[in-house]
Amino acid sequence: MKQTLVALVEDKPGVLNRVASLFRRRNFNIESLAVGHSETPGVSRMTIVTDEEEYLRRNIVRTNLLKMVNVIDVQDVTDVPSVIRETALIKVRIDATKRREVMDLAEMYRGRIVDVANHSLIVEVTGESSKIDSMLEVLEPIGIVEVMRTGKIAMCRGMVTSRDENGTS
Repeated sequence: MKQTLVALVEDKPGVLNRVASLFRRRNFNIESLAVGHSETPGVSRMTIVTDEEEYLRRNIVRTNLLKMVNVIDVQDVTDVPSVIRETALIKVRIDATKRREVMDLAEMYRGRIVDVANHSLIVEVTGESSKIDSMLEVLEPIGIVEVMRTGKIAMCRGMVTSRDENGTS
């Protein structure tokens, strides 16, 4: 089972490296790691997806992440109602006969064409990982040249934030 953690961290050099090193030292695999600025200046939101057992996740990762100096808060959203999405850019080799087919497939997956060249198209698609996997499967016979996936990003549904749950809002 995949575990998803969302951490609020100070936006300072070296924080990402220290968080990744925590996982490395325990020989845990990070399946996906996405970091970006949050709604608060100087604070970044980090989504970490790993496949470790629940006991290890709760008692080692979360506890040790919370002990790190630059980590403000950590929330395990694995079993919490959340929106989890991923974005992919997919470059597809095309000729004149395949251009329309790829454009129709992109539309069917609610993706969009973000670049057009003589012999390729770049499709952008956002959604659950299974949706992106399915799109890749459909485009494979046409000819995928490159794929770039962002990794998962997550946010809890509703008005509750990780800080609200801890009573430090």
